[in-house]
Amino acid sequence: MAEEVNMETTMEANVAVVAFRSACMTDVEAIDTATDRIRSFVDENQPEKLVFDFEQVRFFSSQVLGLLLDIRARLEPYDGKVVISAINPQLHRVFKITNLDRVFGFFPDRDSAVKATESD
Repeated sequence: MAEEVNMETTMEANVAVVAFRSACMTDVEAIDTATDRIRSFVDENQPEKLVFDFEQVRFFSSQVLGLLLDIRARLEPYDGKVVISAINPQLHRVFKITNLDRVFGFFPDRDSAVKATESD
């Protein structure tokens, strides 16, 4: 049985927030399902700014990087911006190793990410 990627999608002011609630995100099918759900949310709401909140995530597969890049590409046509909040230092290293730390902005917590992106 596939594990589910537990997440919450909300709009805070004019910023979309996807808060991952799963400590471990490695199941291929679960990540595909989460990607589809986030795509639908983005298509319906067309946010210009989106925060991925990783506060509760301790481990993820490289497929999650693909999810982030996919959603970023969906926001590009209307100059959308994707940022990441509350990622733990070990997971942040993955972004540095892959040079994706140059693609995404990082914030220490969800509130600072939302405030910074809503004023852009």
